[in-house]
Amino acid sequence: MKNVTVFDHPLIQHKISILRKIETGNKEFRELVEEITMLMCYESLRDLSLEEVEITTPITKTTTKMLAGRKMAVVPILRAGLGMVNGVLNLVPAAKVGHIGLYRDEETLEPQEYYCKLPANLETRDVFVVDPMLATGGSAAAAIDFIKQRGGDNIRFMCIIAAPEGIEALSKAHPDIQIYCGHVDEKLNEHGYIVPGLGDAGDRIFGTK
Repeated sequence: MKNVTVFDHPLIQHKISILRKIETGNKEFRELVEEITMLMCYESLRDLSLEEVEITTPITKTTTKMLAGRKMAVVPILRAGLGMVNGVLNLVPAAKVGHIGLYRDEETLEPQEYYCKLPANLETRDVFVVDPMLATGGSAAAAIDFIKQRGGDNIRFMCIIAAPEGIEALSKAHPDIQIYCGHVDEKLNEHGYIVPGLGDAGDRIFGTK
């Protein structure tokens, strides 16, 4: 799909492999999620626009390039998405942070909203929606619905692992959205979990069961 970018960088793939391991502890898991997010964010920001500005170095005045255009916002889908926020902020510390709280009904697998707080002036920002896992695609599609309803019109979705079913569902719901992911896995199982996946990302980030 043209709207899907899968990162094949060796460092990203190596770190995802460690992330998957059942013996990877909570502390290392959190650190890996942040590191992978930073590497993915670096790659996904290649199309940012630049402008020429005049600065003064210790030697002389010169013309150089700096970022231009829209400002950024990062919106994690709670709760696992929180683990990816610092990876983005490490590169773009001035980005505003919003939060969307969704949970998946265990029977219907449909997303249910319980919290939504977004930065002002979304229409002037590049919005990154982040969640480590793109499983059914329902939560991601719902989160992007909320952002669009509040004026967001330049939105990207970034995840570490995606299921083909999730990519298809999100692309169908929002064909204008660019999707970035670290790896596309085999499938969803009967419980809606990604196979081979890495388990419940939220539980592994926060040490809960």
